[in-house]
Formats: sequence, structure tokens, C-alpha cells
Amino acid sequence: MKKVELLNLKGEKVKDINLNEEIFDITPNKTVLKDAIVLAMASLRQGTHSTKNRSEVSGGGRKPWRQKGTGRARQGSIRAVQWVGGGRYGTPVPRDYSKKQNRKERRLALKSALSEKAMEKAIIVLDNLKVATPKTKEMIGILDSLKVKDKKVLLVVNELDDNMILASRNLQNVILILADELSVLDVVATDVMIITEEALKYVEEVLK
Repeated sequence: MKKVELLNLKGEKVKDINLNEEIFDITPNKTVLKDAIVLAMASLRQGTHSTKNRSEVSGGGRKPWRQKGTGRARQGSIRAVQWVGGGRYGTPVPRDYSKKQNRKERRLALKSALSEKAMEKAIIVLDNLKVATPKTKEMIGILDSLKVKDKKVLLVVNELDDNMILASRNLQNVILILADELSVLDVVATDVMIITEEALKYVEEVLK
């Protein structure tokens, strides 16, 4: 069994606990993991970018001058692409960037991301994460005790409370999420994952 230390908020060891080998000790599937990251990043794109082509801009219903005899180049409309105020050509149009991945692949991708974190010894398990006051200083103190103050941290908990949210929301290097919101992108985008013992049990129960 893969073991990890269970720590308290002061960074002191409480005991050793076992991590589920089927989740935290598999050979990461790089292909599925990459697909999941691309899918997650694509889902963040709105795809609402839009420009008008010459049929959508207003005006230009007649030729600006006659075809021959003026000495100027022939023009059919002042809304052609070469005119200022004309339509655009080859520019972005609204589209859907979303991709698909089946349920087994999504689970495998998350397991792969968690296994990589475990291999890097970048998972810290806490017996609890109770914040007494809503002050950022208290959260910084906890991170300092765990020696991760200068790293990008993913905090995974089973329940959120106001103090926890307020104490962490001003920290640019901290992402606070619930265990049922755990995603591949959050795991790979951070340096270390701090998870409470309760949240760990929930993740193992869902992914086993």
C-alpha cells in the first residue's frame, strides 16, 4: 500500500495513512490525461467571437460609380472587403469549442493526474482544515507551517465555511474547491494538493 503522512495544521505528523493504489499508484495514461486537459481548457472558451462579412454589413446596395470611363478601378460595392467599413474575410465566426470524452476516460485521466501528484510527493493530507478567523494572515500561517507558502496550492475540502473562503480568496496562489468539484485541470495546474482526510475518503469512494 502507498503510505502518506497525516498532518495537523502545524505541519506535525499525526499518523501514517494508506492511499488507494488503484487511484494514487497507477501508471499515468499520458494520452488520456492530455485529452482531458485539452477538453477542460476548451470548455473555458466562450466561442462568441464574431465579425461581419460583406453580406452582413449595412449599406452598399449600389455600385459606387459606373463600370467604365472614370479612370478608377471597377467597384461593385462600398461594402466589399477592401473598403473601410466593408465586410471582413477569413475572420473569426462563432463556434463551439467543446470536446467530448467518455466517463471511463475522464475517471482514468483524474486517476492519472492524482498518481502523478503522488509520485511527485506533492499530496499533503490534513486531519482537518478549520480556520478560526476569516483573516488571510491565518491561512498564510497554515501554508507556512506546511512549507508550501510560495507554491501554487490546491485546497480540497469536504465542506466549505465562510472563514475558509474569506481567508483564502485573496491569495493568488491558492485554489479552494470541494472534493466533488475536483478536476484534472486543477490538479495539474498546481504545485501541491492539500486535501483533508474526509475529502480524501470521498475521492477514493467515488473513483474506486
